[in-house]
Formats: sequence, C-alpha cells, structure tokens
Amino acid sequence: MNNIKQIFSIKDLENLCGVKAHTIRIWEKRYNLLSPNRTETNIRTYSLKSLQKLLNVTYLVNSGYKISRISKLNEEEINEYVRRIVSDNSTKNQAINSFKIAMLNYDLELFLSTYEQLSEKRTFRQVFCDVFIPLLTEIGLLWQTDTINPSHEHFITNLIKQKLLVNIEKLQYAQPTKTDKAFILYLPENEIHELGLLYVNYEILLRGYRAVYLGASIPLDSLPNMLGFHENTIFVSYFTIKPEKEKIAEYVQEFNDIVCSDKKNELWMLGKQIIHVSQNSANNHRYFNSINDLILEL
Repeated sequence: MNNIKQIFSIKDLENLCGVKAHTIRIWEKRYNLLSPNRTETNIRTYSLKSLQKLLNVTYLVNSGYKISRISKLNEEEINEYVRRIVSDNSTKNQAINSFKIAMLNYDLELFLSTYEQLSEKRTFRQVFCDVFIPLLTEIGLLWQTDTINPSHEHFITNLIKQKLLVNIEKLQYAQPTKTDKAFILYLPENEIHELGLLYVNYEILLRGYRAVYLGASIPLDSLPNMLGFHENTIFVSYFTIKPEKEKIAEYVQEFNDIVCSDKKNELWMLGKQIIHVSQNSANNHRYFNSINDLILEL
C-alpha cells in the first residue's frame, strides 16, 4: 500500500478529471466542494478520496447536473446519483474513471468488476474501442505530465493485455472462413509496445482470416522463413518508437530486400512513427494512420 499514490496536486486533478485548475479553485471557494491540505509553502494538495469525489462530481456535471445542486449533496448521495444515471449510453466515462482509480490504487478487484459490468452489455470490440482506447490515450498523457509513474501504466496496460489475449484465444479455436489472404503480425527490433498490434490481430481473427502473431522485437532476417505460410501473405507491423521516423524509409527498403524482393507480399504499417514521413508509393506498401483505417481494409 505504501506504493499507492495518495497525494495529488491541483495539476494532477486537472489532468485526471479534465477540469481546469481555475474551475476547481472556484468550486472550492464558492461551493466548498473540496478541502485541500496546504504545504508549508501554501501549495494545495489533495487526497485520493478528494480525487474520487471530483471524478464523480465531474461525471455528474457532464451528465447535465448543475454544480450548485451537486454541492448540496453529501458524498454518499453523490455516489448514489452516479450509480443511478449510469446506463448503456453513459457508461463509458464512468468506466474510464473507475479504471483510473483502479490504476492509481493497483486495485485488481476494481478493474475486474468494472470490466465485467461493461462485458455484460457490450462486446469485447465495443469495450476495447469505446473504453480501453480512450483510456490508453489518457494514460499516455498522464504519464507524459508525470501525473502517474511507469508502474501505474504497466499495471493497467498488462491487465488490458490479458483481456486481449483471452479474447484472441477464443477466436483461435475457430477455423478460418476466408482463405484469399493471411496475415503475419510482428514488431520490429527493439519495439515492445504490443497492445495496438494485438488488437489488430483480434480484428483479423474476428473477420475469419488466418493469422500468425510473432510478437515483439522480431529481426527482419527471420521473416523469410514465413514466406511459405500463404501464397498471399500480408505482413503487419506497428511502429510506436522503432524504427525512428528518419529510418523508416531505410527499414522498408531493407524489408523489401530481405523479405519480399519479388514484391508478391505486402507490408502494412501503422503507428505514430509513420505519420511524419512521406508514404512510399510501392504497391506492396500500405500506411495506415489508425487501427480503424486498417480494419476497413480487411
């Protein structure tokens, strides 16, 4: 428990709740919504309990409740209002808030219970696209602003990865229904960010294609062994940090030389490293700005 983050700055609250620090200060002064502690240098600090309250208050405000009305409710009443208005159409933001709290507390039980509640009314695809992707985007920003530390990020991303693997395994028991092409998914050397590529693997299997997932940090010279996998093989890779953007053109050329010099097989690429480079016009190279763009091509 000593590793759990217990004290938050007003900037942390702004990043976690999406409410400007100026607004938080107004809510404190005008409505006595929060009671921060003060450091010796008069800097506001907030407890985890205050963060949880502000997340719920923000949820109610975003659901149309006036802050003047919310301020008159005690903590249990606020929680009850949140529980009452959560429905199919409004679950997303509250689920993201619950996952944030689970992350900050390293709370496995809260993560699992929130996920189970979502799964009762949504497909895994809906949970991943509607909740996990926005959550992961927020987590990236929280990490960049030092609101959370790497252990928080690893805790939540590994739990999401577990759910991905479970749902991928379910699909792997089914025989492929589409045989016109097959997919080989891999990450380049020194690239370890797998979640995006794992989800692409899930979507490929969901659509009935045959796929082999090779995983992280795969040397190019090991890929020619896969050329006999299917007569129409599409290699899919996700460039998050590797290769560096200035080396992507060189990497693609090396891929052609080593893996598919006959130009029969394709290379599909996504990830933030490709958006800053000129897209190669070769027929067997495809660049996708998002997972959804790639899915539309399946």
